[in-house]
Amino acid sequence: MQKNLPLSYIEISKENLIHNIKQFRSLLKSKTKIVAVIKANAYGHGDQVVASITSPYVDYFQVDSIEECGRVRKVTQKPILILGYLNEDGIKRAIKNKAIISAFDLIHLLKINHIAIGLKTKVKVHLAIDSYLGREGIMPNQVENIIKEIKIFKNIILDGVYSHFANIEDTMNSTHANRQIDTYHKCVEIFKKSGFPDIHTHISATSGILVYEKKENLHNLVRLGIGLYGMWPSEHLEYLNKKKIVLKPVMKWVTHVAQVKILPANYPIGYGLTHITKKTTKIAVIPQGYFDGISRSLSNNGEVLIKGKKAKILGRVAMNMVVVDVSNIKDVAQEDEVVILGKQGKSEIKAEDIAKESNTINYEATTRISALLPRVIK
Repeated sequence: MQKNLPLSYIEISKENLIHNIKQFRSLLKSKTKIVAVIKANAYGHGDQVVASITSPYVDYFQVDSIEECGRVRKVTQKPILILGYLNEDGIKRAIKNKAIISAFDLIHLLKINHIAIGLKTKVKVHLAIDSYLGREGIMPNQVENIIKEIKIFKNIILDGVYSHFANIEDTMNSTHANRQIDTYHKCVEIFKKSGFPDIHTHISATSGILVYEKKENLHNLVRLGIGLYGMWPSEHLEYLNKKKIVLKPVMKWVTHVAQVKILPANYPIGYGLTHITKKTTKIAVIPQGYFDGISRSLSNNGEVLIKGKKAKILGRVAMNMVVVDVSNIKDVAQEDEVVILGKQGKSEIKAEDIAKESNTINYEATTRISALLPRVIK
């Protein structure tokens, strides 16, 4: 175990993070601005760490909450876009942090304007449009009426209108995506013809950049999320684009062996007696569990890397501990490095591997990792 490093930590590759931004920049026209999505603790990578590294290379940051905004504002002066819902207290704090606020409907706009009046200031707002996602935002048939109301609000600067794709990853059937695009474009045109010609527009996250935006400069903002961290939104999009760009994983999850011991045959491992040894078994106790981000669904199923070899999880994943089989790995000792996610030697465990084993997606595999684990920049 290296000196001056925690027992367990998340290693963040500065080089790979910058590399991924440049890969996506190559797909876009120079006029298109990149919004780095660092909500949910930067998909588990550490919001302040990612913001500090990427600030020179992106134009905006996007978070979900006022708490995230406050953390990110401490390390960058770039514009911060809050796309999550804010209550009265959140709106006041967002204004003080000079953030751009998302508005979901007319009631929300009224509240934002009222608070801005009270603070004797104006606030930039991006209005959400629900173009067949069925989630936050105004309905398309409300656009003309809401424009009339916005023009009355003297303390709101309508800086942008945006939407979200629901299923653009499915390139085999683009029917719904095309319906969304058509609806959103019609809404944008109404705004532009009604006195907002220079409004910011954005609908594309990583998938939209790969499938829809490309070099067409269709919208002046794109929201780069999962691709920023070196992960693909889907296997199909990876297949279609891996010859155009190369993405490099940014995260490595490291811990160290807490104990090595030999168990006899017919010996139970872990809570619930879900694994009974069939023969003499050498095990290693690993000091990470579901509190730290190892899904309980990986019980008797997941793997870690020790000395460049895969060691299977035996028994249930506990809150702060897991047991792995090291019977076939020579000379395993206390405090040997363990890699839960990332490369060790010639072996690698990807977020997609963990996602497959726990029946989820790569987004969740990294996002669930505890924010309390130190993030260490490589």
